[in-house]
Amino acid sequence: MRKVKQLQERVAVSDLRAAADVVIKNGRIVNVFSGEIMEGDVAIKSGYIVGIGDFDDAAEIIDAMGQFIVPGFIDAHVHVESAMVPPSEFARVLLPNGVTTIVTDPHEIANVAGAKGIEFMLDDAKEAPLDMYVMLPSSVPATPFEHNGATLLASDLCTLYQHEKVIGLAEVMDFPSVAKGHKDMLQKMADAEQHGGRIDGHGAGLTRADLNNYLAVGIRTDHESTTAVEAMDRLRAGMFVMLREGTVGRDMIHTLPAVNLKNSHRFCFCTDDKLIDDLLEEGSINYNVRLAIANEIDPVMAIQMATINAATCHKLPHLGAVAAGYQADILFLRDLETVTITKVMKRGQVVVDDGLRVEARFQKADRAFESPAIRHSLKREDLKLAMGNTTANVIGMQPNSLFTEHLVETVTVQDGEFQTSIEEDQLKMVVVERHKGTGCVGVGIVKGFGIRNGAIATTVAHDSHNIVAVGSTDAAIMAAIEHITKIGGGIAVVKDEKVASDLALPIAGLLSVQPYEEIQHQLGRLNDAFRDVSAKQGFDPFLTLSFLTLPVIPNLKLTDQGLFDFNRFGFIEVEV
Repeated sequence: MRKVKQLQERVAVSDLRAAADVVIKNGRIVNVFSGEIMEGDVAIKSGYIVGIGDFDDAAEIIDAMGQFIVPGFIDAHVHVESAMVPPSEFARVLLPNGVTTIVTDPHEIANVAGAKGIEFMLDDAKEAPLDMYVMLPSSVPATPFEHNGATLLASDLCTLYQHEKVIGLAEVMDFPSVAKGHKDMLQKMADAEQHGGRIDGHGAGLTRADLNNYLAVGIRTDHESTTAVEAMDRLRAGMFVMLREGTVGRDMIHTLPAVNLKNSHRFCFCTDDKLIDDLLEEGSINYNVRLAIANEIDPVMAIQMATINAATCHKLPHLGAVAAGYQADILFLRDLETVTITKVMKRGQVVVDDGLRVEARFQKADRAFESPAIRHSLKREDLKLAMGNTTANVIGMQPNSLFTEHLVETVTVQDGEFQTSIEEDQLKMVVVERHKGTGCVGVGIVKGFGIRNGAIATTVAHDSHNIVAVGSTDAAIMAAIEHITKIGGGIAVVKDEKVASDLALPIAGLLSVQPYEEIQHQLGRLNDAFRDVSAKQGFDPFLTLSFLTLPVIPNLKLTDQGLFDFNRFGFIEVEV
């Protein structure tokens, strides 16, 4: 009955029999359906737009003064955990950037804490003036090639579909399980379809022939295109293509050439993984829109990609447009070229005005989360890398890319052990299992960090989130790992053998309990500390390190079980 009453109220306003809650006047409306710029009043009742036309009777009149009126932006695929804050704090960051809805995959916290981690994220988002829709993690663990903290089978996920904010199955990373028809993976997909949800893909490195397996089982999206050719392959296969611009995965410049007037309706934007400092300095989806416009995408088309296309992709029919019957998530833009946001409305209420948050709308969640303990018994001798000759498989880190190079290089070996080389930038990398105390430690060689006299370590290590570290000496690596273990998870930079800077992440070793402003400050100190031990610039060393453990992304990665070759989809020896 409540829903019926709400519909009656909306109809009454739309035919001028009753007053609106809010009417926006003198705005230039971007019509995402026709591609036009329209004039007209926007009438809002109970959080929904009830009409475009001439409306004078309202509790509140907002004069847009000629500004552009556009729908709230939608991030089509994001991992909240990568910002290192819970959803309630994430909303404080995103709303000034015009992002009013996100579609998230909480597989980071799920790989540490299982279903309890997902439930915490859903619960924490309840009070935030931001719609957070959840795609349930499909791959917990992500692969059988590393140890994580939990296992989520189809039966574990099924009950979570009852939550109103759960709308599908998240990125299916375990392509071999799909190709081989593994029963539990297919059951997860069948359950998603039964509940009317979308199934997201993760097609990193997949060929056009590989994509057939994805399409055959109902996977309809992908966010892993790194070139225009890959984007077109996915488009031609029938997928929605999410163009990514995050902290490490900066792919839009290379994928935007695939977009044109005929096919733009099948493209949308995502950030995937973006740190707080980048969100604050660059923005979120608003940055994607600006970047697209700067690279010759029509402004209205870019706004369509950020709004109605993402809503259509995820089957969210009440979002993505300024039109009758749509949720009143509305942005005021001073101009379309720079995407300068002056006001943000969420469900018809102003939550950002003149670029400043209306803090009264931001009710912070106050919910404790009992994090699983960090469990390991690492010893210095575990860091040794035995080698019989001087030719080695080396992970070639590529700045601002999730991909790595598979290098084969001559390295220094002394007394049967690998020795780091500052001159050749050949450093030791270590992954330590932290969830169940298995004692598994992976040791490899990485090139690209340029660390001269120290180490960095973190409990953020996609996707199983073990401890990962890289450094110039075993002593520095050990000091960094011991410190983040002591503080219950986080990031640390060690200079020589002394901790220079850190950031505690007590929620599952992934999230902070502090306001984002403090996290930004601490990240700044971490970056300063890294610059003090490395001459390499122009990339985020901490998020980059965290992705060097992800075996479902080409080409060479390190897990707690050893060196993994994506192309062989199996382990190889460090020594050639």
